[in-house]
Amino acid sequence: MKSVKVSDYMVGKPVTVSEAVTIAHAARVITKNKVSGVIVVDASGRAVGMLSELDCLRSLLSEIYNGQTIGGGSVLDAMTTPVTEASPDDDIISVAESMLSNKQRRRPVVAQGALVGQVTCRQLLGALLDY
Repeated sequence: MKSVKVSDYMVGKPVTVSEAVTIAHAARVITKNKVSGVIVVDASGRAVGMLSELDCLRSLLSEIYNGQTIGGGSVLDAMTTPVTEASPDDDIISVAESMLSNKQRRRPVVAQGALVGQVTCRQLLGALLDY
């Protein structure tokens, strides 16, 4: 089997939101960019969480049910942590297996502590079809 690197298939400029934003803001970013989720970053741009459209939906429905301000909750309360990162040099098959076993749809790609991309199930499917 040949080795294919994550860098060959990753999205180079992933959609991110700041850890300081509300669920409503994050949900708008998700819908505007037509993505299934975003990477939550801190002030220095490091990935601190993953937020999916399902996380947003769960939070919004909970707020409606509990009579709270819709979308006013923090992404910090809804995001998934800890973040599992990939390296640009990681083997795409290993990353795909890890994402499947951890039931993850996206993974930030980090090089020397800096967010450089993201790999999602869509990129993995493309890589496997090209395999």
